[in-house]
Amino acid sequence: MFTIKEYTAEQLQDPFGLLLGERYEFHLYIEVEEEDELYTGSDLALRVVYIKGEDNTSIAQTHFYEVSTNKVLDFDLEEEEAAAVKEFCGKHLPSEEDTNNEE
Repeated sequence: MFTIKEYTAEQLQDPFGLLLGERYEFHLYIEVEEEDELYTGSDLALRVVYIKGEDNTSIAQTHFYEVSTNKVLDFDLEEEEAAAVKEFCGKHLPSEEDTNNEE
């Protein structure tokens, strides 16, 4: 498991109106314990594309990456992590003027 230190969030635009729901891109800057298989010794982040529909919400895409190199890491979210990330994103949807936050 990891701890979210800070995050950025922004609403993604759909200029052609093809996609259902509102889409948001989150970058969650995380802290990982040394014992965790995800630990690299570098600063890590999780990119999340979150969808807010009329009746439901979902995570469309995620990937972990090293902040300094933008190197994508080949790890998937565990079930409990995915649930925690989905809840976090739902509670931290950006307003018009708010896109950078510390947790």
